Amino acid sequence: MAFDRDDIEKVKQSTNIVELVEAVTTVRKRGRSFKAICPFHQEKTPSMSLDPARGLYHCFGCNAGGDVVQFVMETQALDFSEAVEALAKRAGVTLRIDPEAAKRRGQRQRLIDAVEAAVAFYVARLKQGADAGTARSYLRGRGYGVDVVDQFEIGYAPQERGRMALVHHLKDKGFSERQLVDAGLARRGSRGGLIDWFGGRVMFPIRDLKGDAVGFGARLLEGEGPKYLNTPETRLYRKAELLYGLDRAKAEITRRGFSIVVEGYTDVIALHRAGMPVAVASCGTALGEDHFDLLRRFSERIVLAFDADQAGAGAAIRGDELHLPAELGLDLRVAKMPAGRDPADLVQDGDTEQLLAAIDASAPLLQFRLERLVERHRLDEPEGRARAVREAAALVGRLSDRVARSEYARFITRLTGADASAVAESVEQAARGRRTAPQTEPTTHAAAPTFPPPRTGAEKVERETLRLAMAGRLAGRTVPADWFGRADYRSVYELIVEPAAVGPVDHGSISDEHVAAFLRTIILDTSPEADADELLARLELLALDRSISDLRSRLEHTDPAEQTHSQLLSELIALERTKRDKQLE
Repeated sequence: MAFDRDDIEKVKQSTNIVELVEAVTTVRKRGRSFKAICPFHQEKTPSMSLDPARGLYHCFGCNAGGDVVQFVMETQALDFSEAVEALAKRAGVTLRIDPEAAKRRGQRQRLIDAVEAAVAFYVARLKQGADAGTARSYLRGRGYGVDVVDQFEIGYAPQERGRMALVHHLKDKGFSERQLVDAGLARRGSRGGLIDWFGGRVMFPIRDLKGDAVGFGARLLEGEGPKYLNTPETRLYRKAELLYGLDRAKAEITRRGFSIVVEGYTDVIALHRAGMPVAVASCGTALGEDHFDLLRRFSERIVLAFDADQAGAGAAIRGDELHLPAELGLDLRVAKMPAGRDPADLVQDGDTEQLLAAIDASAPLLQFRLERLVERHRLDEPEGRARAVREAAALVGRLSDRVARSEYARFITRLTGADASAVAESVEQAARGRRTAPQTEPTTHAAAPTFPPPRTGAEKVERETLRLAMAGRLAGRTVPADWFGRADYRSVYELIVEPAAVGPVDHGSISDEHVAAFLRTIILDTSPEADADELLARLELLALDRSISDLRSRLEHTDPAEQTHSQLLSELIALERTKRDKQLE
């Protein structure tokens, strides 16, 4: 539902974040502040801060955070509207519908209705169409009867002349051409008319967490083209945020405490048929952090089960682009599948017990990767053993936990037979190398920036200035962005400077989740606030010091005979005079 914004704010203000969190985990009061055992990762010492005045929470251990609505969404696996409704019922607040928002939701729902109608059309065509014989034979070969087709709503997209069967069907049901294109069901042909997006394929409907049909994965049966084709990116279908089967599996994943990620749609169906209804698959893309964020909402333990010929996890995970599992807060494991066989093959051949045994015996992802890495080298030769140790040490050196590095160094020693002390030294050298390596600008979401704590007095002044700005303490004051010497703090200030000029800033308005998380840590800081006048005076003096230092450096590298030298000297004298005046104020 699309609720009135004022009512949503009333719900938030009527909800006590402390009482809400207490229903889920242990909360302790420390002076005027509240700390909680974070429910989003395993810990014994409370690292989640609660702010009852603003209705916010932030975990300094795993970076989870947000407002009361976000907390209910994350802990109860609800969407935004469901969470607001639950809190409104709890607080006794009556919710009104926002007409404009309802209109937008109505447009989205119309697209969902079009996809649902396409699901029904494809299923009916599979069962009754004379042209679907090849598709029915393919599914029978997989061991799929009518019960499986009905359960998973498997269908067939016809490949007839002109390829407009679905377009005609949905137009007759009242859907517009614009809606068919926006839903990813049709596209413009070379002559401008609409044609079906899919043709000659077995269709697997893809649903979001709520269970709404948002797109399809489609397997080619005959002819040329990609073996699998997915719905194009649309308002409904964003493959980086979807997992096939998660709508069915989420409750069982929560109950059993783990999920299984497989390579394809038939693998998901196979595991569900084998009594493991916790399987999901990515939808035409490699696994990314957004997928793991989805799964983490239901369980931190994830087992990857891929065809062994695909090099296990390496085939489906952009390993070099992902943080290590420990940094993701996950127990990420790999099931070692028999060579050349995937879960669907095993179930189809009646080897279900072998599949379940492989899942039970799954190994941690890093252990799996190390074993695969070492297997590529000749360990009976000194040079081969040395190369294996170097490559394995480089991988383990990514771990931030020294104890974990030490344990994996022992593991590398057992794998390679190399000297234990030499292996340990190689691992620590790799770790030191990563800590001292120059940082490059982030280019992807997976490499989004973090905000290390302030190390100098100047950085502490800049962070405190951001804190006062967020609280609205700098409203009506002019604070130039170039007063911030630290680049990431300056970027954050540029994001909030306009709203901060008139009052407190809502961190929820910040779209970048990393920046929003950083701002929550500032908001939840319980230390006494600095005096605004004194703080800004220090900030300005620090900015003057940087400018003076820069000018002096430029003067040292400028020939005194050049006119530029005279100009720089004049600027330096003027800045030093300004600094003296400021110090006397």
